[in-house]
Amino acid sequence: KRDNKETERERMRKEKQQGTKNENFYAKAKRFYEEVPATEEGMMGDFVELNSLDVEASRAFLKKFVGGPGKADTEFALDCGCGIGRVSRQVLLPVFSSVDMVDMIDNFLFAAPSYLGMGASQVKNYHCSTLQEFTPATGMYDVIWIQWVTGHLTDRDLMEFLAKCKNSLKDNGVVIIKDNVARKGCILDQMDSSMIREIEILRKIIAKTGLEIVCVEKQLDIPEQFIPLWMIALK
Repeated sequence: KRDNKETERERMRKEKQQGTKNENFYAKAKRFYEEVPATEEGMMGDFVELNSLDVEASRAFLKKFVGGPGKADTEFALDCGCGIGRVSRQVLLPVFSSVDMVDMIDNFLFAAPSYLGMGASQVKNYHCSTLQEFTPATGMYDVIWIQWVTGHLTDRDLMEFLAKCKNSLKDNGVVIIKDNVARKGCILDQMDSSMIREIEILRKIIAKTGLEIVCVEKQLDIPEQFIPLWMIALK
């Protein structure tokens, strides 16, 4: 019994340490983004020259999964980690009748209507929340777009969020992840408190969510000096 109690104490101690570590990981990221300007340049990390390349590839990838027999409808999309709405404005709003946006930084969401212009009338809800705390409504969305934010979730929280996204899809709905992918292993970015995972690590996380990978593409026109950018479609 003593051995069992000691084992239980050790388990609880490790869980507490991990919980503190995760809290610090998330708090550091929030502090970083609270200092980021609510502009397109801020959303692109001062690499705004890559915006057109990113948008064109995203539009082409999205077209594969919407607007046809057996494909997702174009009624309602969710933009996760939306910032001021760069992806919503340039990729989602031209395709979908309505969009919901979610981000943890209220300053970004306050700036979004002005940035979106006329497109702001198509936004139904602005959710100010972290993704690890956000639960999208069941059976709500045709497409859930998650760009440049998976690295801000721990493995467990990413798995749990993707599982929630699965429950939030309509028939033929699709989750699209677009993110930087490490060439090997997992890279921790201390500046913005994010992890860049290799594709096989992402595959293992996704395999635990109930979602199935239906398409994976590496964006080929990104300059070699940048971390590779991949798009993954899940159903």
